[in-house]
Amino acid sequence: MTGRDNHDRHPGVPVTVVMPTYNEAANLPRMAELVLGLPVDGLHLKIVDDSSPDGTGRIAEELAEKYNADQPAGRRRMSVLHRTEKDGLGRAYVAGMSAALEEGAAYVVQMDADGSHPAEAVPRMLGTAVASGVGLVVGSRYVEGGSLDKDWGMHRVLLSRFANRYARTVLGTKIRDITAGFNLWSAATLRDIDLATLDSAGYSFQVELKYKAVRAGHSAVEIPIRFEERTEGVSKMTLRTQLESAVVPIRLRLKHR
Repeated sequence: MTGRDNHDRHPGVPVTVVMPTYNEAANLPRMAELVLGLPVDGLHLKIVDDSSPDGTGRIAEELAEKYNADQPAGRRRMSVLHRTEKDGLGRAYVAGMSAALEEGAAYVVQMDADGSHPAEAVPRMLGTAVASGVGLVVGSRYVEGGSLDKDWGMHRVLLSRFANRYARTVLGTKIRDITAGFNLWSAATLRDIDLATLDSAGYSFQVELKYKAVRAGHSAVEIPIRFEERTEGVSKMTLRTQLESAVVPIRLRLKHR
């Protein structure tokens, strides 16, 4: 039974895709079309924009008006959360995921706006979560069948694999792609974690969130995805975020030993 088959047996499950943006004007229209074209009843796209100077926030509002037109009263397919402070990917996700929970989402998907995460995998992730009852489904690059875009340089491949192995070793977790940014969470899992208590602001948020979920007793399943290279815009990864990613696993292990 496929993920889509599983989902078809649970129509209307409220799912919110949370997509943080900063200067993603060139990518957002295509990503909105891909996500909102998925065969998932009850799917909602929430953009969390950090006051992008390239007008991403304005484009998001225009897209929301377009996709919300002709919807039944009280139902929106897309919404935009505007933040005035750019203080890290983790903070943007906390804001968007918290809003999704308040609005009644049963599942929340983390997804990048740059096209690196395959939108077509979302129904499969949802089907896996509904069928198995796990609190977390990871779109994984490092399980059998997963892969990275061939345009990734060898140094990036090695850095990514090292970062995952390093974090797994320090934290003692079996999640092979613990740094993955493409994840589906049950609402119950996110509430148990208590998003307001997360410390990480940057990309290490991905590691902290998974680690706390496992410590809280929630199971995770990894499904293979192909991670694509972005075609528009520039990466937000900086030296500061890489250093934070190195420090956070040690800090978490010391805090929870």
